Amino acid sequence: MRPLLIALSLLVSPVWATELKPQAFLPVFELAGINLLCEQSAPLAQHDLSDKQQAEVAKLLEPQELCLDLASGLAKTLDQTQLQEAERLLSSDLAQSFSAAERSVGDNIDGLAAYRQKLAAEPPRSNRVELVQRLDKAARTTDLATLLRYETGKTRAYLMAKARGTAIDEATLSERTKVQEEQLRESSAESVKSFMLYAYRQKPTDQLAQYVGLYEQPAVAAILTGTVELLPQLFAERRSKLE
Repeated sequence: MRPLLIALSLLVSPVWATELKPQAFLPVFELAGINLLCEQSAPLAQHDLSDKQQAEVAKLLEPQELCLDLASGLAKTLDQTQLQEAERLLSSDLAQSFSAAERSVGDNIDGLAAYRQKLAAEPPRSNRVELVQRLDKAARTTDLATLLRYETGKTRAYLMAKARGTAIDEATLSERTKVQEEQLRESSAESVKSFMLYAYRQKPTDQLAQYVGLYEQPAVAAILTGTVELLPQLFAERRSKLE
């Protein structure tokens, strides 16, 4: 029995010892759009700040470092198999087709605005709305959009308070901005819903259902859920460096 246990330990030890490198997550971040969160953080937080404060924010929320820190956190809970499966799913022809539809909205902002005005008078089919809501929940889109706007807003508020000579800790900052967080979630949910309905308007319903199923796969869900859980901590850690 002892030789067998030793042999087994030799087989499993390398697996336990292997830890994903943060850089391994970057391709998946790009496929899932997580890299955009990192890239948009500094510009959003810099709004209405002085030149000096903007420089602080640019250094504090440097996109590559923010994404790598996020990846380091995810590497503690995900393994190579999950990462490879997520990358396979998100790089599939189906996923790339829908990603292209999402990107195309940027070339037709006026069309999106007009579509949003029509929604009240011409509600979309209920089955399409249900699929979009499932996708939003699975992809954590509203959650991530809310977090991005909320955490960058908190960072901006912290810097403004600091400039006035007002000391404020993280708990107090969170308490004072709680109402804003709820408002941001409501507006984000509406924006995400109308964006998805517009972006996928020419996609067959069966393909949309398949796309939803892709994001409901455990490997993809683990990365997005982990991102939602880690982002507030990463922003708080960065704000603490502004002391």
